[in-house]
Amino acid sequence: MLTSDERLYYSRQLLLPQIGDAGQQRLRNARVLVVGAGGLGCPVLLYLAAAGIGHLGIVDGDTVAAHNLHRQILYRYTDVGQPKATVAAALLRERNPFIQISIFTEFLTPENAASIASGYDLVMDCTDRFEARYLINDVCTELGKPFVYGAIHRFEGQVSVFNLHENSPTYRCLFPTPPAEGAIQNCAEAGVMGTTAGLIGLYQANEAVKIIAQTGNPLDGRLLIVDLLNNSKHIFLIKPQTNKRKIRIEKQYTTDCQTIAKPAMRTISPQELYQQLSKGSAYFLLDVREPEEFAICHIANSVLIPMHEVPARSHELPQNMDMVVICHHGVRSAHVINYLEATGHQGKLYNLAGGVHAWALEVDNTMPTY
Repeated sequence: MLTSDERLYYSRQLLLPQIGDAGQQRLRNARVLVVGAGGLGCPVLLYLAAAGIGHLGIVDGDTVAAHNLHRQILYRYTDVGQPKATVAAALLRERNPFIQISIFTEFLTPENAASIASGYDLVMDCTDRFEARYLINDVCTELGKPFVYGAIHRFEGQVSVFNLHENSPTYRCLFPTPPAEGAIQNCAEAGVMGTTAGLIGLYQANEAVKIIAQTGNPLDGRLLIVDLLNNSKHIFLIKPQTNKRKIRIEKQYTTDCQTIAKPAMRTISPQELYQQLSKGSAYFLLDVREPEEFAICHIANSVLIPMHEVPARSHELPQNMDMVVICHHGVRSAHVINYLEATGHQGKLYNLAGGVHAWALEVDNTMPTY
C-alpha cells in the first residue's frame, strides 16, 4: 500500500481516473532502465522519478560537459567533469525519496547489455549513438522487453515504442541496418535546440507511464515525428518486417554517431538539382512526405510515396535510375535512402539537402515554406 507521504506526493496523479491507486501501484512496482543521461535522458529521468517509478536504472559512462548543459537540464556548471549517472542519481534522490536508483557508470556494450537489461521491465533509449540504439533493440528483442525510442536532430524529433508485445515491430523493422557512415550528422555537427530534447524526452516519459500504468494508446507500431520549427506532427505506421527469432546480440556494433563526420551519403543541393534538371538530366524525384504536406507544395514531376509506405511500394521505384529523395528538411529522406540502400537499390541515391524547405528558399521563391 502507498504510505501517507507517498499519497501526498502523488496526490494529483492519483486523482486521474487513468492512474488512480492501481496505476500508481504499477508505477511503484516498475523497474525502468534509462540508457543515456544526456539531452533526452535528463527530462526522461526527471519525469519518471517524479511520476513514482519505483526503481530507476541509469546507464551512462560519460561525464558532464559544459557544451551540453543547454539541453542536459539535470546538471549544473559546477558538475562539469563529474559522472553523469552519479550526479543524476543524487539529484533525483533529493527530489523523490520514495524511489530507488541504481547507476551504471559505463556504456552499454554487447558484453554487459543482457545482464543489465534483464533486471528491468522497460528500457528507455535516450542515446545519441546508432550502435547503442541497435544494441538496445537487439537485447530487448532477445530478452522480450519493450523499449521506448527517442531521437532528435536540430528542431526535429522522433518517438516510438518497440517490442511491446509478440506482434510489435522492432527498431530493425523501421531501419533494418545502421545508416552509412556520414549519412546523419550528430549534435556536434548539426546542432540541436535544447527544447527539442526536452519535448521529445517528455513524450518518451509519457509513453513509459502509459505502458506501465496500462492506460492510453502507446506508440506501438507507430513513429511520431515532431517538427518544432514549424509546429507540425506526423504519425507513420510501422509494419513488422523482421523475424524476431533471428535477432541476436552481435559481438560488435561498429557505427558510432560520434565519428559520423565523413560525408558518405550522396547529397545534392537545391541549386545543383535545379541546374541538372534544367539541363535535362534524368532523375526520379521521390517525395516521402505525407499527402497533406505534398498538397501544400512540391517539386514539379516528383512522385509521392510517404515514408511509411516505401517498404510496401518499393516495387514502384525504378531500380536502375538515379533518384533524388525529398522530404521537408532532409531527415526522413535520409532514412529512406538508408532503407533503399540496404534492400539493394541499383541506381545512385541522392538526398536533397535541406529538403523542400531549402528548395523553396533557394530556388522557387513562389513556393510556400511551411
